[in-house]
Amino acid sequence: MNDKTGNKILQCEGPMGALPIVGNDHIARKFAMLFEGQCLGLGPTKAARKYGYSKQWYFKTLHAYLENGSAALMPKNRGPKTNYVRTENVVTQVIRHRFLDPDANCAVIAQKMKQTGIKVSQRSVERIINEHGLQKKTLSVSSQGSTAKD
Repeated sequence: MNDKTGNKILQCEGPMGALPIVGNDHIARKFAMLFEGQCLGLGPTKAARKYGYSKQWYFKTLHAYLENGSAALMPKNRGPKTNYVRTENVVTQVIRHRFLDPDANCAVIAQKMKQTGIKVSQRSVERIINEHGLQKKTLSVSSQGSTAKD
């Protein structure tokens, strides 16, 4: 069964009835999986399979739940935990190059840094410059013309 947005709706079933769980509600899915596997006798393999998880993931989730409660069921942030390209040294060098040559564009700064042995992309240089407010200022010409008095 699917809801209006196309998400699969699962049923957490118990002796007195069933409770619908929308497929993208990860916390409810994990809790229902653990509840059915541990409390209703479905077992780890069948409960994990029903909710789209592996048996190993079932036990990993169970141990996390037993240690940290329902907070352990919340999805974790994915991706890198640290900025391994734009290190403190790289940021310092980009700022240094920007002050030494304010007219140099990001491609030139990235090339200069590569020549000194620091590998950094042009896009990383652009991000550093934007984060530190070091963009080039453009002159704005006033639209008000001078009026000559006769």
